[in-house]
Amino acid sequence: MTTGRDARDAGTAARDPGRGAAADASPSRAGDGGTTAGGSAGTPHRTGFVCFVGRPNVGKSTLMNALVGTKVAITSDKPQTTRRAIRGIVHRPDAQLIIVDTPGLHRPRTLLGERLDSLVLSTLTEVDVIGFCVPANERIGKGDRFIAEKVSAIRETPVVAVVTKCDLAGRKQIAEQLLAVDRLADFADIVPVSAQTGEQLGVLTDVLVKHLPEGPPLYLDGELTDEPEQVLVGELIREAALEGVRDELPHSIAVVVDEMHPRPGRDDLLDIYAVLYVERPSQKAIVIGQRGERLKQVGIKARRQIEALLGTRVYLDLHVKVAKDWQRDPKQLRRLGFFD
Repeated sequence: MTTGRDARDAGTAARDPGRGAAADASPSRAGDGGTTAGGSAGTPHRTGFVCFVGRPNVGKSTLMNALVGTKVAITSDKPQTTRRAIRGIVHRPDAQLIIVDTPGLHRPRTLLGERLDSLVLSTLTEVDVIGFCVPANERIGKGDRFIAEKVSAIRETPVVAVVTKCDLAGRKQIAEQLLAVDRLADFADIVPVSAQTGEQLGVLTDVLVKHLPEGPPLYLDGELTDEPEQVLVGELIREAALEGVRDELPHSIAVVVDEMHPRPGRDDLLDIYAVLYVERPSQKAIVIGQRGERLKQVGIKARRQIEALLGTRVYLDLHVKVAKDWQRDPKQLRRLGFFD
């Protein structure tokens, strides 16, 4: 996968919402309207950013992956899996849609939770369109109403309500959910979709694109994300580690890739050294497993995903360390990449 570290064309000022773990963004306006670059004759090309927002585990990352056409964000059935504002890029002849997937908004219980919520709220003010995600198979709750109020208060930005996970609901339940969502706020559009089956994804893309400003592409054709490879690798390791864990442990796992380089004398092998951090010794024992078996399985699954991502053989070295109460410690958070 090509990343976007050098994707932006010279002379093009790009909005840059949600970079890094906790918003080291310095946004500026995208494009210089009126161009027809990449569009059909007489059709202006549109380029801009959309932010998917919603409470935890409503399918935002899965939806972004489906629209982009490849995996750029990790997914899990564990709430609050996403910890960074991750961008995926959708290319069309008439438009370039940059999707910003954000952590789920929730009532924070830790300093990490506070920083993730701050990241989401700051990102909302920096995009061209907001996609408010609500699952079709779950009743609307206080969290959905809270977020609907937040996004509705951003008057200058159109908000598209996206009813996700329609493959898990019947037609009657979907219809009832559409009516319930319509009562939440005055949305620009409401679109039911299924990221799993692909139903209505084209319609959603069309709806989002029509709200984008006119402007030239910001990324080269074929670039699907601008996340650094080292960050993507760390996320794939964390995704593998999340599988099968329970209770509070998913929130206590962080991954840092210490080294990542080709092995000397070998152009077909990449050496990766990474550390999984947990908050307590008891959690370390769970991640490692009996006789190291669980950590071994995490390494096998992560290595396969990393090799598919990078297109090369990988040697993956994993260690587990304890960083006591890192979610509540400002110094530990900064060391793990979660900045103020």
